[in-house]
Amino acid sequence: MNIPFLDNWRKRHEPEPADSPLVAAFDRDPEGVGELLAECELLRARVAEAGVALDDTPRSLQELDQLPPRWRDDPEELPWIGNDAGLYLGTVIVRNVPGARWQVQPGGGPVVQLASGREIQVVEAGLDWAMTGSPELSQVYAESAEH
Repeated sequence: MNIPFLDNWRKRHEPEPADSPLVAAFDRDPEGVGELLAECELLRARVAEAGVALDDTPRSLQELDQLPPRWRDDPEELPWIGNDAGLYLGTVIVRNVPGARWQVQPGGGPVVQLASGREIQVVEAGLDWAMTGSPELSQVYAESAEH
């Protein structure tokens, strides 16, 4: 049934979408959320098996780029590795590029904001890297460090 005045009333009285839990947590404790994002447990475990230690330095991104992409053999693990790779990339940027900091988009996705105001979609970059090898994580870092 089409009742125009009822449709207009519904549009005015629909509840506003609530912020994601990550947004709320970030508002309360941005440093704590940054530490949580830096955990990247699955990625750290997989690369440790290959003898690579993730020490939150740009050099470790180069080492990640050189690993054989064995995670591509497991379609269930692939997106998790990509997500962790993006969060790790963000962690390295935040800890090594002056003025860089974590931000959480209204939908709840973490990004890194540089001092220039530019936002780096680190999770997206990590997923692309895990699936195709490009862009290299070290390259994304280098471009971020230039700004």
